[in-house]
Amino acid sequence: MQRVEFKLNKKVTEMKVIRYLSIISAIVVLSAFTLLNTASWEIQKGYAIKFSGSKVSGEFTKFYGTIDFDTDTLANAKFDLTIDVKSISTGNGLMNEHAIGEDWFNAEKYPDIKFVSSRFSKTTGGFQVTGKLTMHGVTKEITIPFNFSNNTFTSRFEVNRGDYNVGGTSGMQGWVAPTLQIEVSVPVKQKDK
Repeated sequence: MQRVEFKLNKKVTEMKVIRYLSIISAIVVLSAFTLLNTASWEIQKGYAIKFSGSKVSGEFTKFYGTIDFDTDTLANAKFDLTIDVKSISTGNGLMNEHAIGEDWFNAEKYPDIKFVSSRFSKTTGGFQVTGKLTMHGVTKEITIPFNFSNNTFTSRFEVNRGDYNVGGTSGMQGWVAPTLQIEVSVPVKQKDK
């Protein structure tokens, strides 16, 4: 009798092992399928990260990061993007130096503006991405509307510089609007698999 119980227990154990292996195999296959359905994109030359407000406008000329995005698999999409603060260009050399100085962006201490996505959704006009924007040592969650057409990401949104402690509101700093309009155009090329 003891021998029969041992065989039965062995058979039950083998069935459990087979079931666990089947589950693990299914997860691996589904993960591979998911990765294949997410397109990875390379940022191309000709991108533009522009800002404007009362009495100030310009752009950041150095921008890089990773973009995984497919309109049919938003759950797997990911943006991890960085702007080099020292690349600010206002058309005025003295203003550029002032902008990267301690009173404004403090580029020595905070060299990057970074955005990392957490979720995407479709909207009536295109898409939106929610994620963490880090600037001047402050991180806040924001939602950014965007479109993707002809291999180009485009967006227009606002950022309140006061939310990130960039500049002040008194004296000469007060003449720059607290809310800046951001306009983004990023052409991309799909990476080879």
